[in-house]
Parts: sequence; C-alpha cells; structure tokens
Amino acid sequence: MRITRILVTLGGLLGIWSLIVWATDLPKFILPTPVQVFFSFVNRYDIIFEHALTTATEIILSLIIGIGLGIISALLISMHRPARQWIMPVLIASQAVPVFAIAPLLVLWLDFGMSSKIVMATLIIYFPVTVNFLDGLNRTPPTWMDLSDLMQQSQKSFHFMKIYRQYRFIRVPFALPALASGMRIATAVAPIGAVVGEWVGSSSGLGYLMLHANGRMQTDLLFASLFTLTLMAISLYYLMDYLLRHALSWQPDNS
Repeated sequence: MRITRILVTLGGLLGIWSLIVWATDLPKFILPTPVQVFFSFVNRYDIIFEHALTTATEIILSLIIGIGLGIISALLISMHRPARQWIMPVLIASQAVPVFAIAPLLVLWLDFGMSSKIVMATLIIYFPVTVNFLDGLNRTPPTWMDLSDLMQQSQKSFHFMKIYRQYRFIRVPFALPALASGMRIATAVAPIGAVVGEWVGSSSGLGYLMLHANGRMQTDLLFASLFTLTLMAISLYYLMDYLLRHALSWQPDNS
C-alpha cells in the first residue's frame, strides 16, 4: 500500500512537471522534460553511479559516527548531571551556527576529501539523536525508579552497579522509541551536510556533479543527479525505518 501511494504521488508530480514544460515551452537548459532527464540518466548512469557511491559512503559513515556520539552524549548527560554544563553548549552550538557558515572552514581544515563532508553531516545528525534519546531517558516514570531502588536495597552492590542496572534494564529500554525517532530524523537530514560540503569544495559526489552540470548548463544531468540523490535518501530512510520497526517490534505501531 505504501509503495502504491509513492508511485501514484510520483506519477502525479511527473505529470504536472510535463504539463508545465508543455504549457510554458521552456528551453531545455531551464527546465527539461522528465523524458530528457530519464535519457540523461541512462546515458550517464556510470558517472552518476560513481558520484552517488561517494555521497552514499559519506552519509553512511556520518550516520554511524553521529548516532554513536549522540548516544554517548545523552547517556553522559543523563548519568552525570555536571556533564550537562559541558556538553549542552556544544550541542546547541552545533545547531546555532548555520552549516553553510562552517562548511568552507571544514573544507579548508580537512581538505577536499570525504573527511570534511562526514564531519559536516555528523554535526547535523548529532543534535536530533542526542536530544531525542536524552528526552527518553529523562522521561522514565519515577515509580519505576523507586521500585528499582526498593528492590536493590536488599542486595549488597556498589553504587555504580545499581546505576548500571537501572540504565540497562529500565531507562535505556524505555528510551529506545525516542532514540529510534531521533535516528529517523538523523537519516532524513544526513544528506544535507554531505551535499553542502560537496558544493563548497570537493572533487566527487552528487553535490559536485550537480554543481558541475549547472555550470555547464546541463540541466538534464543536474535533474538526473538530484533525483538520484532523492531516491537514495528515501531508500536509506525506509531502510532505517524497517530496521528500527523490527528491532522495536514490541512497540505499538500506529502508522
């Protein structure tokens, strides 16, 4: 059913697009037809695939790093309150500064390779993962924690072990749905950082290819690259959603 909705929506958008080109009689270098974009993709698929592979690698690596850092940061803030004074300013600053403002600096510091794009995407991913997971950890019902303290009073164990058990068996399982929401958001916005970095300075990637095609007025190639990026981002999001639904199969699904 979901695939049907996507296909119907895509067909409707392509129809509107074709109608606009037909009604306005715009030249190819301003707005090509869907057919012209399709043929551009078929004729240049090898180049598009090569650049798409670079962008996909940047996105996947940034997701792994950003999600990992977000989980660690949320746990540190939740477990150790003073850590909030150190981590929260960094967390807010990562979103307060526009990515376009720091992109040239990252490219200057980390060269034109993948490193600057991965760091840029990681900065975007880091915030939603940390905030959502932290919110889930902090929303653990107090009655559950009181019950945990009561049950552990009869056991002789170090304070650290008591905290570990609370997080291992209560807080973290309760916060997993919130973490999943943050991971879905992160997956949706991850391509932004990678592509912006490629626009600022790179020698490969779909962002670089789009910029190169735009400079040569190869608008059909630009659209082919854009749709490849869109398809890749949507596929990655639904893959993440599929994995999270199966990992959290006990969570009610109201969608």
